[in-house]
Amino acid sequence: MEDFGPPADDRPADDTEAFDLCDHCGRVVEAADLLSALVPDSSALHPTDPELDGRRMLTACTVEHLAELVGQYRDRPFVPEEQWAGKVCRALAEQEEPVPLSLVAQMSGLSEQQAAQGVEWHNARAREWQARYGADTAVGEDDDEP
Repeated sequence: MEDFGPPADDRPADDTEAFDLCDHCGRVVEAADLLSALVPDSSALHPTDPELDGRRMLTACTVEHLAELVGQYRDRPFVPEEQWAGKVCRALAEQEEPVPLSLVAQMSGLSEQQAAQGVEWHNARAREWQARYGADTAVGEDDDEP
């Protein structure tokens, strides 16, 4: 699913220079000189189009840097549950009250089974983090209280 080539011409209408950063080295590059590739990535969520979830656009200043980046993503496993967890989190971001799993699935465009597996994947990562760093590091915890 890799797609190599220059990014779409997103040049501003006022002819100002457009720049971006190389994802490998951080070098500032004129947008017209950037190289790009679209790679599978289960952690990537598109901000506006859920159909584009699971794809990450890489940008680089040289062919060598692009090849290095593509190689890193080629070696990274695509984990569907990771993507489902992201979709569930995105669906719940605006919710202030508990939401039944059936509604979470509907809001995220997943089946109930996929939503449940996404929640479990997310919770397993949270448990791993807590086991590694300890319960004392909870966000917002007041250290001054007994």
